Amino acid sequence: MLTRTPDLPTTLQPTPERTAELDRLGDEIAELSAHLEAATARLLNLIREFDARGGWNTGFRSCAAWLSWRVGLDLGAARQRVRVARALGTLPALAEALARGELSYAKVRALTRVATPETEARLLAVGRAGTAAHVERIVRGWRRVDRLAEAREAARQHAGRALHVYQDEDGTVVLRGRLAPEVGALLLRALDAARETLYQRRRATEAVRPATGPAAEAPTRAQQQADALALLAEAALHHEIDPGAPGERYQVVVHVEAAVLADPAQPGQSVLEEGAHVSAETSRRLACDASRVVMRHEGAGRVVEVGARTRTIPPALRRALQQRDRGCRFPGCHVRVGQGHHVRHWAQGGPTTLSNLALLCRRHHRAVHEEGYQVARGPDGALQFRRPNGWLLPEVPPPAAVPADPVGALEAEHVAQGLRLHARTACPGWLGERLDVGWALDVLHPLATATTPRERPTGPRPRSGPGP
Repeated sequence: MLTRTPDLPTTLQPTPERTAELDRLGDEIAELSAHLEAATARLLNLIREFDARGGWNTGFRSCAAWLSWRVGLDLGAARQRVRVARALGTLPALAEALARGELSYAKVRALTRVATPETEARLLAVGRAGTAAHVERIVRGWRRVDRLAEAREAARQHAGRALHVYQDEDGTVVLRGRLAPEVGALLLRALDAARETLYQRRRATEAVRPATGPAAEAPTRAQQQADALALLAEAALHHEIDPGAPGERYQVVVHVEAAVLADPAQPGQSVLEEGAHVSAETSRRLACDASRVVMRHEGAGRVVEVGARTRTIPPALRRALQQRDRGCRFPGCHVRVGQGHHVRHWAQGGPTTLSNLALLCRRHHRAVHEEGYQVARGPDGALQFRRPNGWLLPEVPPPAAVPADPVGALEAEHVAQGLRLHARTACPGWLGERLDVGWALDVLHPLATATTPRERPTGPRPRSGPGP
């Protein structure tokens, strides 16, 4: 049977003129890509400075959330930009290579997952020598070695945990132990809290009855730690080491007067059940979406009537609110779980209806009540958010101004900065040889299990078969 190779269209047939034209087109793509990488380095520098100075903290949960709103990035891509920007702050060699267009953002993004100031130079050489695919393979192997080393260390720490308690000859009890890092951190936090409680008790006692004699001397740090541990033991036994019934464990009860709910400027009670004062706006926020019990008091303060517990937002209305809003309505927020917010508070006569409700996450519900942000519903039914200074916070910000020739403007800016970018700027040093990831990790990774790097195979592989 005869086969015939199909004829190529005239426009696809390789000719010297066409080959030269495609080479020029490829060089233009590579050169423009180098300019874009250099511009990306500048962008990451700006993001790092903006993040460090808290410029995103204007109602947004994070710098990534602000980027997603202001620039239009996907939230995942925005998180990656912020992560890489922060990492490059401690990796100057990688940052400079990106700024000079020698490494692509894809390579830098991968390398910053594992690079440290100690390993930066070795990984920079990997980025310059290999392709983006090579870099990804090296980084995946590097992280695998890191995870194995971390797992071995965590297992060693867990196996070494111990607490020795014994009674000395004089009757005192001696403690000696070793805890895993996270358990130790928990104990230190508990001791700090107990020590602060004892300190406040001591101050209150001395204010009423000043201590005299040896009792007037402040306890040493070691003595404070011992007293704090005793308080923790007493508290655990007092509560029978039981945090409480699941239904009551996480409830926060606030007692607030109706006048305070209607107008935060009015005097009146706004306290937690334990007696701690909270602001009127905090009480208003909690009352937006909570169970409500109306209690009536006589002039002397005695309770004369207690109403039944009701939900501020009934379950059916809550389901409709969740179905309509799908998540927090604050501009740029993507949190799916939220709290019902009364645009006009129910204590001020606002109805508990779908048109007067908006779903806000915990962070932005607090921003609206306690941080001065404002929300109102416009005549068209759309929500309008404003910053504390009254400036409108749009759902989608206006696009930034772009020059008529953005590529020319970018190239001119880089020339002014002394950058000489061309088609070979970011070209890797790879010559087509096969990548041996295991050998590369043995050479590069400081925690590689091999005691000495394996010798790199050279020459042709031996043939399999019978001997001579």
